[in-house]
Amino acid sequence: MLLASVENFPVKSWRQLDRTTLLGLLLSLFSIAAGLLIEGGALLDILQWPAALIVLGGTAGAVLLQTPWGTLNRSFHRLRQVFLEPFQDAVHLTDEIVVFAIKARRSKLLALEDEAAEASDPFLRKGLSMAVDGAKLPDIQRILEMELIHEEERGYQEAQVFEAAGGFAPTIGILGAVLGLIQVMKNLSHTDQIGHGIATAFVATVYGVGFANLVFLPIANKIRARLLAEKMRRELMLEGISAIVEGVNPKLIRERLETFTPSDLRSPKSSASARRQEAAA
Repeated sequence: MLLASVENFPVKSWRQLDRTTLLGLLLSLFSIAAGLLIEGGALLDILQWPAALIVLGGTAGAVLLQTPWGTLNRSFHRLRQVFLEPFQDAVHLTDEIVVFAIKARRSKLLALEDEAAEASDPFLRKGLSMAVDGAKLPDIQRILEMELIHEEERGYQEAQVFEAAGGFAPTIGILGAVLGLIQVMKNLSHTDQIGHGIATAFVATVYGVGFANLVFLPIANKIRARLLAEKMRRELMLEGISAIVEGVNPKLIRERLETFTPSDLRSPKSSASARRQEAAA
């Protein structure tokens, strides 16, 4: 009996809510609102649609001006990685690759022809399919490494869209404040309204700094963190595919792949009977 069936491993999914994103967003909004109320202010003081229109509209226009449509479109699809995270992790991948390794060692690579199509990750499916088709190891590694590099480059371009928005927003917020002050200066004869007008003008600055540092820049950094995690996952898969093609003992493959996982997160299934099956393969 193999360690597990390929069908038992979860296909990569982004349906698991990232609690740190939600918690961080709620905490920042609550802290700002609470501080405003403690100082004697009111939420209506900063809820002004003209200021939001200037900042968000101006920022969106600047981003559109500098970003190719394809990159912009992919960046919005990348947003799901900010709020959702995959179920599958290095532990599942290690167990899955070891299953493939055991079967390949017992019955040769051709025995993986059907199972390779059911691998949980497209990157893993592609590598195993090339191996089954008889591609040489250097060719497999070169193709997969190129895919890894290009995917990473595209991901960083998409993260830069939100980083750019984080750079534009504060400046456009200042522009909005200046526009508001212009309106105040036009009505200096109404001295009783000057203070209120100045306060209203600076709301655009609050929006610009707030959106930049609470939304746009954190989104860019979260996307980069996801890209780094995905790069490590793909490097794990590439190492596993290479080891399978080389005919390495499944027990040694597990030892190699577990270096990608912190020791406290390694699967307890990788001991006892599982290890005996790997050693016997």
